Amino acid sequence: MTTPEQRLTAAGIELPPPPRPVGSYVTFVRSGNLVFTSGHGPTTADGRLVTGRLGADLDVDAGAEAARLVGLNLLATLRAELGSLDRVRRIVKVLGMVQCTPEFTQHPAVVNGCSNLFVEVFGDAGRHARSAVGMSALPSGMAVEIELVAEVD
Repeated sequence: MTTPEQRLTAAGIELPPPPRPVGSYVTFVRSGNLVFTSGHGPTTADGRLVTGRLGADLDVDAGAEAARLVGLNLLATLRAELGSLDRVRRIVKVLGMVQCTPEFTQHPAVVNGCSNLFVEVFGDAGRHARSAVGMSALPSGMAVEIELVAEVD
């Protein structure tokens, strides 16, 4: 059986350094066998934040790529806090927030960038309940913000 860490290696996926909080909060809280992450944004390998509104500045493909970057940052936080992604039993819930124009309606297609990454890394245990919603603004103008709940060993 292939583990999440083995899947990352096989796919050639390198996780970035975990993001640090920029306010009075923590990026990760554990309660029993559940972990809750704070909202994470789409930061590139060179530290640049992907900003803009879907439907005006970014198309669905660019939004999905931003959501994948968020997923990589979420995985980096999980690994840093747990020691290994192999301790994740399943991704339980994802909340994806998309900064967009009022007319934009393809929020689920954008958040799929993150959801698809979780299935790639965790297999069926990466399939999760999810909400994908539009926002008129997100912190620092980021295009996508995502948080998750995971069950862990």
